[in-house]
Amino acid sequence: MKRSTIQEYLASLRGKRVAVIGIGVSNTPLIKMLLRAGIKVTACDKKPMSAFAGLAEELESLGAVLKLGEDYLEDLDFEVIFRTPGMRPDLPQLVAALQKGAILTSEMEVFFQVCPCRTIAVTGSDGKTTTTTIIAELLKAAGQTVYVGGNIGKPLLPDVDGMEPEDIAVLELSSFQLMTMDQSPDIAVVTNLAPNHLDVHKSMEEYIEAKENIFLHQEEQDLLVINADNPYTRSFENMAPGRLSMFSREEEPKRGAFLRDGVIWVRNEMHERPVLPVADILLPGIHNVENYMAAIAALDGLVPDQVVRDFARKFAGVEHRIELVRTLNGVKYYNDSIASSPSRTIAGLRSFHQKVILIAGGYDKHIPFDVLGPEIIEHVKALFLTGDTAGKIKAAVEQCPDYLPAALPIAIIPDFDKAVLAAHLTAQPGDVVILSPACASFDKFKNFMERGAAFKKIIYSLE
Repeated sequence: MKRSTIQEYLASLRGKRVAVIGIGVSNTPLIKMLLRAGIKVTACDKKPMSAFAGLAEELESLGAVLKLGEDYLEDLDFEVIFRTPGMRPDLPQLVAALQKGAILTSEMEVFFQVCPCRTIAVTGSDGKTTTTTIIAELLKAAGQTVYVGGNIGKPLLPDVDGMEPEDIAVLELSSFQLMTMDQSPDIAVVTNLAPNHLDVHKSMEEYIEAKENIFLHQEEQDLLVINADNPYTRSFENMAPGRLSMFSREEEPKRGAFLRDGVIWVRNEMHERPVLPVADILLPGIHNVENYMAAIAALDGLVPDQVVRDFARKFAGVEHRIELVRTLNGVKYYNDSIASSPSRTIAGLRSFHQKVILIAGGYDKHIPFDVLGPEIIEHVKALFLTGDTAGKIKAAVEQCPDYLPAALPIAIIPDFDKAVLAAHLTAQPGDVVILSPACASFDKFKNFMERGAAFKKIIYSLE
């Protein structure tokens, strides 16, 4: 597919009525870029003017028309509409605008239209951010100029003008971003899939269909990397339009990365070779071994093996992902606020060789917790629950036949700060206390970063 340049695209918008829905992290740079290019922009958001702490006034000073408040989606009389990633494209107001001839797009969709360099994108239910970071950092260590964005870092569309064909853009893509994508990256990675975001997606089937867009529009020379051990991603094996590579802890695929005698090997059309001893990986947990396998499979031929080994020995991980915050009086405190699903919390619990004190609960995404119950019984010595889902998680534990109240005390403490402090007071020297909520943060926080920062602030204040 022939790509237009960013300047050609911006020129095509001049004189048109353009709306950007959502004045948030991903869309604010987009709004400013459009305005500076001389495009008339209406910025729409549900929040009132007072919620933007001066940003709304700044956008107005640049020429934006603001449409704020509860009626922000009514009467969308525009020719081009950029939706915020978390907004469903089939909202009645958007459908009505499309019926009147509007084009519905997003910052990420336009990025794929105009990006002049190679693209590598990662999606999945768990491990997206760590895998994306590993891939980007390995490419940087190998001397590449790398741009990181999507669901991680910053929007990349404003950076397109400075990109060269030999550069590489590495993207983390959520199911929301992928729902309406009609282009795919040169290299696509799917880490795994498990029930997630069912508060927004109508079904697990719709969630999977959104994820499939990361590779469905690839071409013959492109590469898809999938997790062979996950039944959902394994089902993509015969759907790849281009080349296929798999990673696995349980088998040795024809092409891809696998475990043999405690070492990650990679196999391609020419040969197989050992790349990374698992013992050299600084990050804890078998799920991080999988993240490295995914990255190694994606970067085979692009990054020297020695660069991989040197990096793995030093890389301590991404903030909010099993992040060691502090050791106090022999107790280790870990921040795993990124764990917004049961599968992610399960991976975190399995990273430790001892039973932990777990703080969990949060916003209800309407996903089941039945798989979490047995894992908590096996890996947790005391459970502190907070947030909207506290009762559901407690029920998932109590309905397990192996549950013994005396062996696993459970406390529901609605106030987040008090729940953290209660876990601290329970801990003895040698214990591990971990925030790994298994839920999104939106019941009390803007996002998982704010939740993790709140946890860290409490832990740092302990004496």
